[in-house]
Amino acid sequence: MSSKKLIGVDLGGTTVKFAILTLDGDVQQKWAFRTNILDEGQHIIPEIVDSINHHIDLYKMSRDQFVGIGIGTPGTVDLKNGTVTGAFNLNWKKPQALIEQLETGTGLKAALDNDANVAALGERWKGAGNNGDEVAFITLGTGVGGGIITNGEMVHGIHGAGGEIGHMIVEPEGYLCTCGNRGCLEQYASATGVVHLATDAAEEYAGDSKLKAMVDDGQEITSKIVFDLAEKEDDYLANEVVDRVAHYLGLASANISNILNPEFVVIGGGVSAAGEFLLSRVNAAFQQFAFATVRDSTTLKLAELGNDAGVIGAASLAKRFM
Repeated sequence: MSSKKLIGVDLGGTTVKFAILTLDGDVQQKWAFRTNILDEGQHIIPEIVDSINHHIDLYKMSRDQFVGIGIGTPGTVDLKNGTVTGAFNLNWKKPQALIEQLETGTGLKAALDNDANVAALGERWKGAGNNGDEVAFITLGTGVGGGIITNGEMVHGIHGAGGEIGHMIVEPEGYLCTCGNRGCLEQYASATGVVHLATDAAEEYAGDSKLKAMVDDGQEITSKIVFDLAEKEDDYLANEVVDRVAHYLGLASANISNILNPEFVVIGGGVSAAGEFLLSRVNAAFQQFAFATVRDSTTLKLAELGNDAGVIGAASLAKRFM
């Protein structure tokens, strides 16, 4: 196997993560720094370039050792032109010529994709996707993201919006979403969605519940608190909320699978830290809604790579330069 290396960059609104990997996807070096979104985010790309150049020198490596750089970014990605728009959490008001700046600044070839897509690629390559050709990925964080890989290729759609799993409608005329629609999965299965469900459920519940007492007392509620109350204290109301979250996730997973019949639906992100406690309930809903052939052939799994999924998936983008 060649000794060439890949560089992966996972650009987030809070942190920029980096990794140097082998062509087999083994992480050899990792580092990170806080994202500087001041001055309309104009420092972000120059600081990424400086950090890559600094670490290549730090590790006493040469540029001809690298195949290229892959980067995952928030926002809408124009793959043809190598630009990003709508990355509002990076404070980018205008389109960013990300690839041009990276290649000019580092002297290396670069490729990019959406951050949720690269996390999907990471899990597909080195995580729960077992390097399969048919994998769907759902990531549960502050919002709900996702990525769909079919025939070994990432689904982008005609304008880069393919695989927007978080905006699948699971409750018609339901909660208002930031996208302007109502009833999106993101409003029910994200960390904020869990809290919304819990707060509404507490207001309607008249029985004894620690979750209800916390809500009524004005205490801060998080998705972790809801899942901990359900699992560790067998709180009735918290379990009702978890069941609703699992219902919507199972419905979404079945809808994806009824169309695409992937080998795996991989569920990751912070909310998925609830583990098998959540997955078993999601799978029960999936079994209810999935087409018979799909039930027998598509498997729901928890993600395995954690915070490394983004940098690993981003690095895999650079393999196209081999």
